[in-house]
Amino acid sequence: MKIMVRGLVFGVGFGAATSLVNALSSPYGELGMPGTVWGKAAKVLSLLMDAGWSWAALAVVTGWLAGTLTRGALVGALALVGATVAYYVTDLFVWEAGTDMVKWVLAGLPLGLVLGAVGAAIRRPGLIGLLAALTVPVGAAVQMVVMPPRPHLTLTPAIVVAEVIVWMAAALGVGWAVYRFRAQRRAVGVA
Repeated sequence: MKIMVRGLVFGVGFGAATSLVNALSSPYGELGMPGTVWGKAAKVLSLLMDAGWSWAALAVVTGWLAGTLTRGALVGALALVGATVAYYVTDLFVWEAGTDMVKWVLAGLPLGLVLGAVGAAIRRPGLIGLLAALTVPVGAAVQMVVMPPRPHLTLTPAIVVAEVIVWMAAALGVGWAVYRFRAQRRAVGVA
């Protein structure tokens, strides 16, 4: 039960923070601080947090924290649903905007179940654990190729910084997953 509450809290925090960072980075809202140091930092964070791979990572991480496949699936779904509701509720207060909340909650529920189970599977040894551990870094890399975080036609410093961060994190994630897999295989071979 405690892990379910933690998953919900992580999700609500992530969703609300993503909405607030988007508002701070935008020149169109009342909270926007474009041109300031905080506004520039918020723009980088917005490009990182408001990406599909980071929302998937939320479900995977909470599933990993849950431990078992069943709990991981439930916590992953709960985290994504909580994040979605918090995102749109915060958007309502910050932007006074309409929402697509129901559509994204309905999408987040099955995706959260799958991604949470993937997160729990990271703990497994062997190929299953390797593939599960590669899900987020490979997903981030694929999204960078297919849909890079470029809301404008021109390349801005915030976009460059965000892309460098994502590529570095993806490379580190793949490196960690492969290292862990090889270390487990060596340990089994020695024993």
